[in-house]
Amino acid sequence: MAVSMRLTRVGGKKDPQWRVVVADRRSPRDGRFIETIGRYNPQTEPSTVVLDEERVRYWISKGAQPSEPVQKLMKIQGIS
Repeated sequence: MAVSMRLTRVGGKKDPQWRVVVADRRSPRDGRFIETIGRYNPQTEPSTVVLDEERVRYWISKGAQPSEPVQKLMKIQGIS
């Protein structure tokens, strides 16, 4: 199973908030996921980024590929 770490949209209309999830690559953006490992809120000043570093490292060790936006959030949090 090909697994990726990506963003899924939550929040209301014109109020985007995002969860960082681990999901099968074949599932839709807001569809089924395996685990929630963080959140991102671009509406706050500065933007709120919360990632569970232990779980991120675990999933990377299992072969999960982070999407480009998730890679940027990991860089902000200091996770390489």
